[in-house]
Amino acid sequence: MTRRELLVGAGAGALGVLLVSCTPEPKPTPTATRTPSPLPTTAVPAPAATVRSTWATDPFSRGAVSYTRIGVQADARNRLAEPVEGRVFFAGEATDADNPATIRGAIHSGESAAVRIRAVAAPGERIAVIGAGLAGATAVAGLADADLDVTVLEARDRVGGRAHSQLDEEWAVPIQLGGWLLPGLAEGEEPAREESGLPETTELASALWRSPDGDVDPIGNAPLEAAIAAAQGSPTDIALAEALTETGSDLEDPSISALLAYLATTAGADADVLSSWFPPALPSAELRAVTGDFDAHLRELMSDAQLTLSSPVTRIAYDDTGVSLRLGTGESTSFDRVIVTVPLGVLQGGGIDFSPPLPFSHRGAINALGMGHIETIWLRYDEPFWETDATIWHSVGGDHVVRTWINLLPATGDGILVGIVGADAAEGFADLEDQEALLAALTSLAPFLPPEAG
Repeated sequence: MTRRELLVGAGAGALGVLLVSCTPEPKPTPTATRTPSPLPTTAVPAPAATVRSTWATDPFSRGAVSYTRIGVQADARNRLAEPVEGRVFFAGEATDADNPATIRGAIHSGESAAVRIRAVAAPGERIAVIGAGLAGATAVAGLADADLDVTVLEARDRVGGRAHSQLDEEWAVPIQLGGWLLPGLAEGEEPAREESGLPETTELASALWRSPDGDVDPIGNAPLEAAIAAAQGSPTDIALAEALTETGSDLEDPSISALLAYLATTAGADADVLSSWFPPALPSAELRAVTGDFDAHLRELMSDAQLTLSSPVTRIAYDDTGVSLRLGTGESTSFDRVIVTVPLGVLQGGGIDFSPPLPFSHRGAINALGMGHIETIWLRYDEPFWETDATIWHSVGGDHVVRTWINLLPATGDGILVGIVGADAAEGFADLEDQEALLAALTSLAPFLPPEAG
């Protein structure tokens, strides 16, 4: 059975009838798609419009976020962040050991790369930044007053990378197809310094956990915290799933399964491949959602640099005199130094050839880390069918594909639902045709129908 058959079959069974660069490949596929016609017949009404991401199949990202595999050494991310001969520098969430796989990590990595460049570059040097995402734009902003000639080379025909805002006048807020959720803030707490310059955000403070039999109490992160704490004393690193089992959690329990599905929407990987020694950030009961325009924000950060779109870099040659970049068009251009911000998946896939090859420590770190998958599907309703004001929904039990939903109606006044799916399920979701993905999403919303409609 293929992954597509598995996902579509799960949706059909529930009703009874019926997943952040530069490579020389074609343009990426996260694009707006009008609701296909004819629409699938489900108990959940069809939306007026739908837009989805497909990062897993996007050649310029090859996944959504990095994760730490079982047994990977603690310094892998720090090794990847080390400059090579003072010429090649790296940034991106995969290079940030403190906040990997997060918006904060991407921003911090760009700041760090800018500091390192400023420490060695002479006035007037030409600096190339490969990638116009969060890390690249932040690095450019950090070099703005350094008397350097900065050029940004972006493979896509747009800025943003894996933080992509898509504007449509029919939607109350920008459609966020990449990273857009941050942990909630405690009362009186200020955003971290790395987040202070982000576009506008809104609070998502209420959660709803619902099973086929009705609402259930949220489980919280206590099982994950206990498992991680116990695993720290193990002689060897084990999978987070194994650590949960060893501390008494039943992985078949519907609430535990829902919690792990929520974790996968931020970690990008399932608990059976995640390290328990170096686990991902745990999911937050309260969130903040970016409701501003990421793309406009990043363009402003890069306003002092020369920005060149649709310019994939295929080869980086470096020595003690400088760096030569070959573009997908066959052209070559020279710089004094380069900051590489492409996603880990592109580095793993050989999207850029390095000459000479990167040091063994860098190649080892690239191969050791994992590239995970997260996909979103945005649904807009003219007439909302749901009755709850809760903003974060979790489906407990059942075999639905999309287990986590964000309800933006309370924050925007518009009937917008955003489904999020992670790990292997996200990779399979990205493989679905638009009609199949919509069917899986609508089927997954069945638990949230009002009682009289269910």
